[in-house]
Amino acid sequence: LNQPVKVKFSGGREVKGILKGHDAVANLVLDEVQEYLRDPEDPYKVSDETRSLGLLIARGTSVMLICPADGTEEIANPFAAA
Repeated sequence: LNQPVKVKFSGGREVKGILKGHDAVANLVLDEVQEYLRDPEDPYKVSDETRSLGLLIARGTSVMLICPADGTEEIANPFAAA
C-alpha cells in the first residue's frame, strides 16, 4: 500500500497512481491517478500524453494487470511476427 503502481484495464486503458487499498477480487482504490491517453492514429498504441483523474475506484473485474510503477521496463515481444 501507498506505493506507485501501473494498472491495465480490459478495455485497453492504462493508469498510474498510488495504491491506497484493495480487496480479494482486485477492486482497487488509487490516488493521484494519471491516465495514459491513446495515440489517435493507432488506438492500440499508448502515447506519452496523460490526463489527471485524481482518486479512482476500479472494479476488479476490469483489472487485467497490476505492476509496480518503478523498476519495470517494456521489452520487445519475442513472439510477434516481424
